[in-house]
Amino acid sequence: MVDYHAANQSYQYGPSSGSNGAGGGGSMGDYMAQEDDWDRDLLLDPAWEKQQRKTFTAWCNSHLRKAGTQIENIDEDFRDGLKLMLLLEVISGERLPKPERGKMRVHKINNVNKALDFIASKGVKLVSIGAEEIVDGNAKMTLGMIWTIILRFAIQDISVEETSAKEGLLLWCQRKTAPYKNVNVQNFHISWKDGLAFNALIHRHRPELIEYDKLRKDDPVTNLNNAFEVAEKYLDIPKMLDAEDIVNTARPDEKAIMTYVSSFYHAFSGAQKAETAANRICKVLAVNQENEHLMEDYERLASDLLEWIRRTIPWLEDRVPQKTIQEMQQKLEDFRDYRRVHKPPKVQEKCQLEINFNTLQTKLRLSNRPAFMPSEGKMVSDINNGWQHLEQAEKGYEEWLLNEIRRLERLDHLAEKFRQKASIHEAWTDGKEAMLKHRDYETATLSDIKALIRKHEAFESDLAAHQDRVEQIAAIAQELNELDYYDSHNVNTRCQKICDQWDALGSLTHSRREALEKTEKQLETIDQLHLEYAKRAAPFNNWMESAMEDLQDMFIVHTIEEIEVQQLVPKRDHALLEEQSKQQSNEHLRRQFASQANIVGPWIQTKMEEIGRISIEMNGTLEDQLSHLKQYERSIVDYKPNLDLLEQQHQLIQEALIFDNKHTNYTMEHIRVGWEQLLTTIARTINEVENQILTRDAKGISQEQMQEFRASFNHFDKDHGGALGPEEFKACLISLGYDVENDRQGDAEFNRIMSVVDPNHSGLVTFQAFIDFMSRETTDTDTADQVIASFKVLAGDKVSQTPGGQALRGRAGQHSHPAAPQNFITAEELRRELPPDQAEYCIARMAPYQGPDAVPGALDYKSFSTALYGESDL
Repeated sequence: MVDYHAANQSYQYGPSSGSNGAGGGGSMGDYMAQEDDWDRDLLLDPAWEKQQRKTFTAWCNSHLRKAGTQIENIDEDFRDGLKLMLLLEVISGERLPKPERGKMRVHKINNVNKALDFIASKGVKLVSIGAEEIVDGNAKMTLGMIWTIILRFAIQDISVEETSAKEGLLLWCQRKTAPYKNVNVQNFHISWKDGLAFNALIHRHRPELIEYDKLRKDDPVTNLNNAFEVAEKYLDIPKMLDAEDIVNTARPDEKAIMTYVSSFYHAFSGAQKAETAANRICKVLAVNQENEHLMEDYERLASDLLEWIRRTIPWLEDRVPQKTIQEMQQKLEDFRDYRRVHKPPKVQEKCQLEINFNTLQTKLRLSNRPAFMPSEGKMVSDINNGWQHLEQAEKGYEEWLLNEIRRLERLDHLAEKFRQKASIHEAWTDGKEAMLKHRDYETATLSDIKALIRKHEAFESDLAAHQDRVEQIAAIAQELNELDYYDSHNVNTRCQKICDQWDALGSLTHSRREALEKTEKQLETIDQLHLEYAKRAAPFNNWMESAMEDLQDMFIVHTIEEIEVQQLVPKRDHALLEEQSKQQSNEHLRRQFASQANIVGPWIQTKMEEIGRISIEMNGTLEDQLSHLKQYERSIVDYKPNLDLLEQQHQLIQEALIFDNKHTNYTMEHIRVGWEQLLTTIARTINEVENQILTRDAKGISQEQMQEFRASFNHFDKDHGGALGPEEFKACLISLGYDVENDRQGDAEFNRIMSVVDPNHSGLVTFQAFIDFMSRETTDTDTADQVIASFKVLAGDKVSQTPGGQALRGRAGQHSHPAAPQNFITAEELRRELPPDQAEYCIARMAPYQGPDAVPGALDYKSFSTALYGESDL
């Protein structure tokens, strides 16, 4: 009995080993059995022993004939150990110790022991098989030993996708025969009885050898013999089975079937190697194409975003004021559209750009590719700098708009005040020049003159009182000029006219006083002459003077102005009531906005803190965290109507020209910035967890390891900022046992590590970069050498055939000897072996091969492969 353990693989034979499909029977290559399995196999069905003898004998001869010999009786011909040692040398390609040529039993036992020792040296633990049993011709032990050799050298190294040995061979059969009708390979016994599976394997690789459509499921003997004969004639696979034995056995021997099928696998190993190589190349190219697509997307999105920033900043920096409040309010409305309609998608684009960049860098690290370096001026830091410039311009623009509206409001008020005062003054001065120029004193009597003088004195008093109004008008005009009022020219013209008129009124007033005083003196002289007459006419004169005075008193009362003042009082009261109502409305708007802002602001702050706790505390699995974060994201999105309501209330406040609010510390700008930061933070945090899942799955990190990484990272992340500074990271490394102390060697090692975890020299180490570094050696990634080897298979493993169709070398023949691998590949070969898009991808990027063995159209796959991993330039 044999215990088949090799290189952490186990081998099992017996009826149970083939009863399951590709996924059954335990782990890959798990062939462990009880010591009596072999005995039970043979005792249950002697037909199996017969099949094994024939199959194992043919299999051994398929290898021994390379050395010019063969065996006839498997029980007898291995007894001296010589052909057994020769068989092992042929199938392993290694030299065994020199055999002993003596005929004595001890010589035979020593030779068999050398063979058994060699088998054991390959990691196979032999149990209950000794040299004596082989020398004695024990059929059971001999067959068991040969099966061990077949398992180790013909089946163990079979690998398909992620399965190996028996399961790998079964999966290979299933993959190859899947397209064929009436073929359903589930095991290595009854699935092969009708012969169709054998024919399907041959047709899949050499369709010209089998007319598969003419085969009938109900004629198994014909099918089997057809496959056996074609395999022997064209594929150099000896006939190891009898069609009648298989058909007439209820359950053909699994080991015999596996041995024969493994010969097909190795016969087509060239094709299999090429398929494996093509699959590896396709996988690598798919990763590279996806990464290039992500790079192109990043470059395009970065260019578009930077172009939008470039166009927008000049608009925000445009400080050319408008002439009216209405025009400036339209600018404010345009700015609202920018904040509500145009900027939010750009905020999302910027966030998505950062997410794409981080995801891309993670995928590059996981696929062993160099870090992505965007084009000059398109780094994340460049975009952040541009965005910061944008927001500074935005903040300055809004402040300028509000200051401009305040200025224009002040200007409108001053201009209206100027117009009112100017109109009042102009109404007052209307007719005054004509009155002052009137020469009514020339025909007046002395009493008339005195009355005119008194009236003139009253006018002079009124004129002096109006001096303040004129000065106010001039002061308002001066202020309008200082505030750059758009209609300053007309204001200045009107003010100048008022001032000139005022000077003229002063001059005319002075001239009229002089004229009145002169006339008064003249009339007083005349009056002396008429004194006598006046005395005589005293009663009449007294009456006349009294009447004149009464008339004059009625004239200087200014009754019309007094009436106009009385009319202005209710108008002023109405204006005050309107202003009171306006201020009450403004106060209502302030309180309404403050009430909503005092809810939204703290809500945003609370959500930010909760997201930070989720990402730091790492409760549950990464999937739990991701689910939790996405729930938060949905709750945040659902909260958006509250922001919209606040925007509406803020618009009403701006339209009412309200610039202060004592009821809240939150401005709309604070709320907007907080909301954008919240959306960006939740999206960025979700992306970080998704990248952690990607890294975990790619590198096989357990949940416990991930929690340990997180605990170590959080311990040194003192400010809970989600990133470690250089000194924090160094302390973390020292705590984990890394020798990065402050000496020359330690500093060099730390700088090397920093170049890995912080390739963009940001001065910060994120948790994603930290776990990438901590698990960098646990992932099995493709390398440039592996890709070169795969191209070498496609380039050098060709198939040549004789005119009769018999394989000489390459993929189709088991015993072929491929020519030396070529150092180039052709476009024709790429198009034949790879999918169209990936073939053209290679052809477009491979440089012409310049080696001495170059042929027309030769392409250099080596430089192309190294360039994929950043080791050279395309």
